[in-house]
Amino acid sequence: MLGAGLLFGVFVAVGLLYQSGFSGAAERLVTVALIDAIIVIGIQIYVGNTGVLSFGHIGFGAIAGYTFAVFAISPAEKFKRIPDAPLGLTDVDVSTWAALGVAIGVTGVVAFIVGIGLARSGAESGAVAATVITLALLFVTHEVARNWPEMTGGERAGLFFGVGGKLDTRAPIYLALFGALVLARLFSQSRRGRLAIAGREDNLAARAMGINPMVQQMIALLLSVVVVSVGASLRVYETGSILPEDFFFNYTLLVLAMLIVGGRNSVTGALVGVAIMTAGRELARRLGQEGFEVFGLGLDSAPLDWVFRENLQTIFFGVSMLGFMIWRPKGLLDDWELDRWLLRRCSRTKAAPPAPQSAEPTASESVLEVEHIRVAFGGFQALTDAGFEARSGEVVGIIGPNGAGKTTLINVITGLVSASTGQVRLNGKDLTGAPSHEIARAGLVRTFQNLRLFGALTVEENVEVTRLATQGQPSRGPIPEVDTLIAAAGLWEHRERRASELDYGNSRRLELARAAAARPAFLLLDEPTSGMSDTESLAMVEQVQTMANLVGAGVVVIDHDLDFIIGICDRIYCLDRGSVIATGTPEEIQAHPAVQAAYLGSSAS
Repeated sequence: MLGAGLLFGVFVAVGLLYQSGFSGAAERLVTVALIDAIIVIGIQIYVGNTGVLSFGHIGFGAIAGYTFAVFAISPAEKFKRIPDAPLGLTDVDVSTWAALGVAIGVTGVVAFIVGIGLARSGAESGAVAATVITLALLFVTHEVARNWPEMTGGERAGLFFGVGGKLDTRAPIYLALFGALVLARLFSQSRRGRLAIAGREDNLAARAMGINPMVQQMIALLLSVVVVSVGASLRVYETGSILPEDFFFNYTLLVLAMLIVGGRNSVTGALVGVAIMTAGRELARRLGQEGFEVFGLGLDSAPLDWVFRENLQTIFFGVSMLGFMIWRPKGLLDDWELDRWLLRRCSRTKAAPPAPQSAEPTASESVLEVEHIRVAFGGFQALTDAGFEARSGEVVGIIGPNGAGKTTLINVITGLVSASTGQVRLNGKDLTGAPSHEIARAGLVRTFQNLRLFGALTVEENVEVTRLATQGQPSRGPIPEVDTLIAAAGLWEHRERRASELDYGNSRRLELARAAAARPAFLLLDEPTSGMSDTESLAMVEQVQTMANLVGAGVVVIDHDLDFIIGICDRIYCLDRGSVIATGTPEEIQAHPAVQAAYLGSSAS
């Protein structure tokens, strides 16, 4: 709240300072900038927290703007413009703020329907399908506005308020801007917002930690559309009219440029982008005016006239967007926030927590049963009647040569790959074919062969977000604190660093701590020592045992490192060509002739 208040105060103060120093159109420019800021912040709530680039939010703005105008304009004015409006809307007479409520409601319903389509398209950060859907919405709303004159007044006439019907005070704009700032910051720091950000960073890893990104995306979309609807309605009210071109491609590109320039992942950046683009376009407009002089030099005369000419602001707009996309795609501030910076400056250093205690054994034993799994990729049979059994308190290893189907088996268990036959059961509950996030919440949480951390989040936030994802789930025993898990992983000194800044060994330890934060029944580890030296691999043995004991979880581990597998496992299964060829203790597996032939390269006797 303090951060939002400071942002609001600084932004408004700069606008008022500019207005007091310049005459003419300065007041109008500041008002437009304030409304643009509301709309840009609304877009940031969705784009910044989900990573899905949306061209359709101005389409939502068009729906809100026309709905507001149809309800807010007096019946007498509507009779002049849209006498044949359907549903008797010509005679509807409601207050301005009731019209705003209707606009938000109608646009919210449309957003919910579009959100379902985005979810079905598999929307995630960088997804092309989701961006195309939002772009289609923009064009559909524009064409409807142009070609439905009975409702919108059409392309030429549009809708107009009567004399004296325009917005005559900035008070609603100030209130809406402050509310948008508060909502945007509260959402990004809320449980739902932080889960959405995790999905933005890595959709697959988020689902494997128990997060359903589609739910978070829908919430972010609806909240963002509410803010955009308010901003669009105020834009129409302040202008006193609405035409199809007011909410189409030019305005879409302008607000997206504002967001990109400042930093799409930051509310502070969104405001900075609005300020920079507004000031830059206004300066370019003035420099391009005929007769404009600097130190007595006319800029519209040779040899400068080829640069400083009419429509220079359009060139500035294009160059700004192109330049930032190439040289600074994350914007000026990336995800920097004023309030978080102030909090770090004012907070005291936390002391490391005491040494962690192992979890008390639970009364009931967890059992993971994987039976008769078959998977085919085209004509290739990746798994044939594969399976294993694991119990809480033990470490089960799965070994085999490259291409044996080890990772495919883990992918089937965690819902990333569908099996043609077979079953996965946890404590008797059939999880076969369940979505990844449901499997994780049921108690099966994994790490990945290739690191999949939430790179923009700190070490502490990576662990916290997994804990947030499993809130409300039935407790499987004592839950260690986030600080305890971080300290146990040996990452206490790195807790405020971004995950993307860690070296490989610390990244592996963070991935393990993040998985343990879900308090799973079983940790499924896919080659946790991949790329490590012998010394690091031995250290990882102790790390895995510590984390498993801390949360009371069983462990299923895949690895090529035999020293690691033998040093950590109670039982081992060996896969070859998609089938289990041997099972037993480490000593029995080492001596098994089929394992020696398939895995160690010796001849079976």
